[in-house]
Amino acid sequence: MEVLLLNHTRDADRTVAVAARLCYSKHAVKELREELTRERIERLIAGILRSGHHSVLEHASFTFGIEGISRVTTHQLVRHRLASYSQQSQRYTRMDRQSAFIVPESIREDPEMDARFTELSKKALALYLDMLESGIPAEDARYILPNAANTRIIVTMNARELLHFFRLRTCLRAQWEIRGMAAEMLRLARPAAPVIFRKAGPACISGPCPEGDFYCGKLKEVRAFYRNL
Repeated sequence: MEVLLLNHTRDADRTVAVAARLCYSKHAVKELREELTRERIERLIAGILRSGHHSVLEHASFTFGIEGISRVTTHQLVRHRLASYSQQSQRYTRMDRQSAFIVPESIREDPEMDARFTELSKKALALYLDMLESGIPAEDARYILPNAANTRIIVTMNARELLHFFRLRTCLRAQWEIRGMAAEMLRLARPAAPVIFRKAGPACISGPCPEGDFYCGKLKEVRAFYRNL
């Protein structure tokens, strides 16, 4: 898996702070932007996050390029509807034999299951390629491809949606592949907006675990991991 931060709002922390300050100020936007010190920005954003007045966070956006993930993960990702997506098309791009499928570690660790998974995946890919060679349209041949099919996607989210995404998808109860992807997205986003994302991560970072009976029992480890990310 590879995650790249392709673009983001320049000085995202300041942009959000200016938006928050504007709502309660008679000063011009230029004045507000210039008068804000780093300390004032930190206090404003801390207040925003604490109060739940998160609409101003939508003025900062972040665009990621993600590859080496499965369709299992992108199907989960696009459930986050307040985002923009551009995904590699299986209609117009041809699957090849190299790195065609993502294999979960649990399967790799079981030699018998790994061999059977690999054998069936190769058969599916071979039939897919044979269908293309015989003139079957790619949009129809792709029906044989499994959820493990390797894919690429570009996603843009604003800071408000990213915080929500991180809250859900970095939790230890999230599926392993999207959890790893979300953690890497957070690792890249935090330097770009250190105040906004300082306490970003699963819900237990800033409060009690909301999972009830499904609590993972690893609160200290999780908090330490995201504190040092």
